[in-house]
Amino acid sequence: MYSSTPFSAAEARSARARVGLSTAQVAQSMTACGVPVRPELIESWEYGTQAPSEAQLFALADVLWCPPTVLMGVEPRTLAEHRMARQLSVERLAQLIGMEPAAYWAAESAQQWSGDYRQTKALVEALGLSLRKLIGVMGRNDDLAGHLRSAIDGRWKGHVGPISQITTLNKTRVSDALRTMHAEFAEFSERYMGHVVARNDDSRLKEVAAERSAYLRRLVDHFWDLIGEAGEAPPFNSVATH
Repeated sequence: MYSSTPFSAAEARSARARVGLSTAQVAQSMTACGVPVRPELIESWEYGTQAPSEAQLFALADVLWCPPTVLMGVEPRTLAEHRMARQLSVERLAQLIGMEPAAYWAAESAQQWSGDYRQTKALVEALGLSLRKLIGVMGRNDDLAGHLRSAIDGRWKGHVGPISQITTLNKTRVSDALRTMHAEFAEFSERYMGHVVARNDDSRLKEVAAERSAYLRRLVDHFWDLIGEAGEAPPFNSVATH
């Protein structure tokens, strides 16, 4: 038994409405595809009382003429979600990348990729991963976030090397992003202290503090936004790192 399948009942209802099928017709079509289900089960998915298995999710997506990600209701971030978005079973993906299913499943369960270069390259090709997404599925986002937090609130130049190693980006790209983020974060501090000195009301101080917290929450995403096309390019491509 593999991990639970992400599923959005609301998106499933909307997708079925778009193609104009009844739950009985969906069940009949899924059964014809080799995944037998009853209309009552479709209804339970749409009411959110049950969730489909991976095989059922893939068949339902085919019947409703939509990508699995629509029914999943999430933007793929984990290894499992990227795999399901491509309608690949654990066994099939393991075969494609030349890894034993048990070893692949262990990596997916731990949410930390540990494949060698050849397997990683094959994984990128099978799942259509960008550099940004690969760093996420490798379980390196926490490490990246830690360095980013230290960089924006201290001597950012000392974190260029470690972040370059984590992301495989060259130091010039990383330096440019960290310099910008350091300046942005310094502005929050200056604004906050300005309000303190001016003895402004608590509501304004809380507003600035909330903006600061929101900035910290999306540090990794903001870093990749600043990196731009290099982060969205496939890894193992000179465009991504140079």
